[in-house]
Amino acid sequence: MDLLNYYRSTSSYRVRIALALKQLEYQYVPVNLLKGEQREEHFLALNPQGRVPALKIDSGELLVQSPAIIEYLEEVYPSPALLPQDPVQRAQVRGVAALIGCDIHPLHNVSVLNQLRGLGQNDAQVSQWIAHWVSQGLAAVEQLIGDEGFCFGEEPGLADVYLIPQLYAAERFNIDLGGFSRIRRVAGLAEQHAAFVQAHPSKQPDMPG
Repeated sequence: MDLLNYYRSTSSYRVRIALALKQLEYQYVPVNLLKGEQREEHFLALNPQGRVPALKIDSGELLVQSPAIIEYLEEVYPSPALLPQDPVQRAQVRGVAALIGCDIHPLHNVSVLNQLRGLGQNDAQVSQWIAHWVSQGLAAVEQLIGDEGFCFGEEPGLADVYLIPQLYAAERFNIDLGGFSRIRRVAGLAEQHAAFVQAHPSKQPDMPG
């Protein structure tokens, strides 16, 4: 498998975690978003949206959008599972993942921030926008996850795959996480877990030296 991604991309980061948790080998194919490589003709021929990540599987098909990629990995490589067996618990885990992936992350995406700047918002206003939506979303996550272990138990799962990259983004934007004790507990566990360490942006080959 080939993973087309960018070291600092939140959605790329979550796919790397899923691959690492399932101990799947892949070729790392960097796409430099700052240089605009995602808008070049050869990349748009692969993914018309011009976004990362994209996963080229061994049969040759290219999969796009991190939720679809992670769902594919869960279906084809079911062990270790990222979702519990109980339908209600599965829905709860998916709910937290969707909260992060649909309601927090898109509102600080580079394209959204550039659009805000293009509408005349200065850096302070853009930072206020980011802090509002990220803090509001994480406050909800804090209430939805458990009191022990990772988000929903002793082993990491789908919610953790989404949460840890979002925390990396929150730190980049200087958002205070001090009030989120459950979230900080999960972050501390992830810092000690080999799969999360392996997937961290600082460990990627396109991380600037």
